[in-house]
Amino acid sequence: MSTIRIQGIIFIIIAALVTACCLTLDRLPLQLELIIVSTLILLLGVPHGALDTIFASKLYNINSLVGWIKFTVSYLLIGSIIISLWFYVPSIFLLGFLIISVLHFSGDPTSDVKWLSRLFYGGSIIILPFIYHKTEISRLFEMLVGIKATQSLVPGLQFIAWPWLLGLFASLLIQKEKKTASYLEILAVTLLSVYAPPLIAFVVFFCCMHSARHIIRAIEYSNKSHLYLLGASLIPMLGVLVCSLLAWLLLKNTRLDTRIVQIVFVGLASLTVPHMLIVEQVRLKDWRKGLSN
Repeated sequence: MSTIRIQGIIFIIIAALVTACCLTLDRLPLQLELIIVSTLILLLGVPHGALDTIFASKLYNINSLVGWIKFTVSYLLIGSIIISLWFYVPSIFLLGFLIISVLHFSGDPTSDVKWLSRLFYGGSIIILPFIYHKTEISRLFEMLVGIKATQSLVPGLQFIAWPWLLGLFASLLIQKEKKTASYLEILAVTLLSVYAPPLIAFVVFFCCMHSARHIIRAIEYSNKSHLYLLGASLIPMLGVLVCSLLAWLLLKNTRLDTRIVQIVFVGLASLTVPHMLIVEQVRLKDWRKGLSN
């Protein structure tokens, strides 16, 4: 059994247990939940993006200090543009972040899942929570981008939530090649998205599926030792920690829960765009022959 399949089984078990707990146990206070979620995202989710240097070195043949300086400046410039969008045009920022997240997450399933099912899968963690958790998501969006931008987007997202769920199941039914493992992964994400609170659902999906799967693929793509990859990720992770600390200080007059939401999700958005520009080049080439199977 491949490492990808083992990771998929582990995710299915974790997602099922978390969903069951969320349906039976009381919620934690919001601020405590936000602290736990942000810590898990930082420790278990963000590190997969820190491996972008592995992909960049191969894609762009970077082998000199000047080359790495140019790459770093370009990466930070793109991230800065995203942050500027959040500050000046929050509605466009939020819409763009949601769209690129759907597209990026659609790369998680293995190659036996066709593009239409991938698309619906990629949007599950973003759109399906609107079925039962509209009020909570609206509150989180308001913390992130304000009331006006939230009100411009939430009605549309809520409107497509049920059709999105039906479309997901329909796309799986019409798919000719049916693999039980992939179907169970998609089902686990679906149930998690619908029934678990949005923040809990996102952190389980982001850390245990998206990030974990990306790290496995990065290891196989690079053909380097785990120690080498750990070393390659240290400087980017240090940069993320420094930027997070600076953002925390700059937003010191903002309420604690709002400050956490803004730092985590604006930070993720600013990293996701340059991250996608790199790794999607590899994914669209199917990583390497047989890698996604």
